[in-house]
Amino acid sequence: MSLATMWWDNWESHVWHVLETFVLGYLLTLILIRWVLLTPNRAAASTTAWILTIILLPFVGGLLFAVFGINRVERRAARKQAARKAVGKSHLSLEHHELKTIDPEDEAIERLRALTTRVAGNQPTRGNEVEILCDTNRTLGLIKQAVLAARETLHFEYYIWQPDRTGRNLRDLLIQRAREGVKVRFLYDGLGSMWLGRKFLKPMREAGIQIATFLPGQTFREKWSINLRNHRKIVIADGEVGFTGGMNIGNEYLGKNPELGYWRDSHLRLRGPAVKQLQQVFVEDWYYATGEVLKDQDCFPPTEAKGDVIAQVIASEPAGDTHAFLAVFFAAINEARERIILATSYFVPPDPLVTALQNAALRGVEVKLLVAGRSAHSSTVLAGRSYYETLMSAGVQIYEYQQGLLHSKTLTIDGCWSLVGSANFDNRSLILNFEAGVALYDEGLARTLEEQFESDLARSKRVDPVEWEKRPARRIIVENAWRLFAPVL
Repeated sequence: MSLATMWWDNWESHVWHVLETFVLGYLLTLILIRWVLLTPNRAAASTTAWILTIILLPFVGGLLFAVFGINRVERRAARKQAARKAVGKSHLSLEHHELKTIDPEDEAIERLRALTTRVAGNQPTRGNEVEILCDTNRTLGLIKQAVLAARETLHFEYYIWQPDRTGRNLRDLLIQRAREGVKVRFLYDGLGSMWLGRKFLKPMREAGIQIATFLPGQTFREKWSINLRNHRKIVIADGEVGFTGGMNIGNEYLGKNPELGYWRDSHLRLRGPAVKQLQQVFVEDWYYATGEVLKDQDCFPPTEAKGDVIAQVIASEPAGDTHAFLAVFFAAINEARERIILATSYFVPPDPLVTALQNAALRGVEVKLLVAGRSAHSSTVLAGRSYYETLMSAGVQIYEYQQGLLHSKTLTIDGCWSLVGSANFDNRSLILNFEAGVALYDEGLARTLEEQFESDLARSKRVDPVEWEKRPARRIIVENAWRLFAPVL
């Protein structure tokens, strides 16, 4: 008897099976939609995107929502608040370095300082030495120098740490310093650094290094949730030298991955009072992950001025109604009077930031945007391109980086204010992740960032508005299809 004959003889049972699956799928859909609508503080666009995904893709949409869409913001917010309360700030001793005003005659800068202070929870500090690093190999070399020079403590916090040659070499250096008596604490994200297994971590523990996982999750489902990740990159040596920015640890970040090619990233080396603010971010995250309070003097030594830069550390988290980097990006763009220079590796902007960029260009501000021409996540590139026409019609100049992979996250306003950090120009960074960065109130550093930006443009291709309108319909369809998922990318 043939398979077709067998199927036909039992067609009623097969039809009922299909109907049962269909009904079960949409019962599950109704349950999940209720869950989506009950999620607090979710943006309307994100809610709509998830409801459409669940309706159009029964079962599959539910699985995607379980992995990407379920946030546990309230629980995490409570834990983060407990960490902040337990750690406190009385040990920072920054009163003589904090500034409550920067330039009374510049109302735009003062408004931006006031907003940043409110959302960051700290004041700008003077007396900092800041170096902008654009070569990833040099960045890693300076981190290794700081590790070798450390006398008391070394704190490392990373989203991605690969167990490849680069990751192993730096790990072994930390092991060496731990055996020499330096207190080493190592904090990594449970998803971004999921490949750090027992074999990699065992020699670190045997050397006395304290290891903690940020957001490992309490259940299997939580462990594999894409949302609410710790995207920060922080290194602090002796509470005196700090590093933060966009670069993770691994071969690809040194340009050693032939598929990705040259890696263009931006990082900061800090000395001075701002390092204490960066250390505060680490100790709160450490308490969040371990319950251990770090307030010793070896973590917070006496503060000394090391330079003349005014800097302000910003840390954001996925809790509450105000998202620090979203607020700062929005305010900075709106305050710009002459020029906006923005570089970002993932460009899938929330609608308020699209409007802010449009309005800036329409009121005569020169707006230059540098984005990745290709990425390890092609969906974000395609979704980002769906915004090009709207922005270019307002006068925004858009460039796509061609030499390799752009991973920088920098913003410069009017040649006097800058932001360098880990936050991309997308919903995930601005709303769903734990991020860190530094606002720089300094014309010299702004000029350095602008010069680096212009150098990057020589390795980029400007998107021509006329040619862009001629692209085939199939590309437009793909770009707009991915844009539907912009709130959750």
